[in-house]
Amino acid sequence: MPDALTALSELGVLINAADSFPFRGIRFLDRGTTVDASFPVGCGRGVRRTTLHRMMIEQAEAVGVQLRWGARVDLSAVRCGWIIGADGENSLVRKWAGLDACVRDRRRFGFRRHYRIEPWTDYMELYWGPACQVYVTPVTPESVCVAAISRDSQFRLDDALREFPDLEQRLKLSAMMSTERGAVTSSRKLKAVYRDRTALIGDASGSVDAITGEGLCLAFRQAMALTEAIECGDLASYQRRHCRIARRPEWMARLLLALGDHAQFRRAAMCAMTSHPAIFKKMLSVHVDALHEMNSATRRGDDAQRNPSPDGRRV
Repeated sequence: MPDALTALSELGVLINAADSFPFRGIRFLDRGTTVDASFPVGCGRGVRRTTLHRMMIEQAEAVGVQLRWGARVDLSAVRCGWIIGADGENSLVRKWAGLDACVRDRRRFGFRRHYRIEPWTDYMELYWGPACQVYVTPVTPESVCVAAISRDSQFRLDDALREFPDLEQRLKLSAMMSTERGAVTSSRKLKAVYRDRTALIGDASGSVDAITGEGLCLAFRQAMALTEAIECGDLASYQRRHCRIARRPEWMARLLLALGDHAQFRRAAMCAMTSHPAIFKKMLSVHVDALHEMNSATRRGDDAQRNPSPDGRRV
């Protein structure tokens, strides 16, 4: 998503065109009804997780981070200034620190596969079905990632595709580039994300359902907030920032899950968005925090007008 790309760039990681594919907006498809909208600012980029992982490792090493893969750590014997739990959904650090208590914990199950096929659209497509959602993301000029999310742990990608015959037929003509992989996706909110000198980040610190596409953006923004809190020696400020960062994605997750769970509500919403495209455009702006970004840019411009650079140029 554009907001994730902005946050990632602030961490020094830039996704190049050769390893990704740009998409300009989101398209919803439900029983013959289609509605789409472009991002008001910028574009999204589909990229394989392994590619993004490599880019982030390279940036971390470039700024001096020492990575010790496969090292065993006895947390009870660790001597350090800070412990950061960035160890995902089933975080051992979270359990060790006694931070498992949740305000909310709702789980669904996702499965994905990559196909060798030229992307047929420059939108990320989200297909709504009675038992699942399927979303298709272009990840390179020659491939797409297809994922299904359902509340049924036994529901697989091929089961989901049978609910969408047109998409299933298109993909049947394409070679599979990866085996089916599955994972749990949670809407989890913890009571606290720090204790003493231990803090949690990313999925270890709570998460939103994968249907939002905001999981990575949350982690990137949390990383910057945590850095500032550590510099100030005040993890309580990180707790407050963490809550603010998660507020919009959590609200959007509740809305999208409600659309998935209630077919009548979804059909009414799709009808309204088809008749009034500005509704979906505004919804997408809120989803990617574009209104906040545009307001921030306006404020920066106003500040530049009030404080010109020494040589008289406006910055």
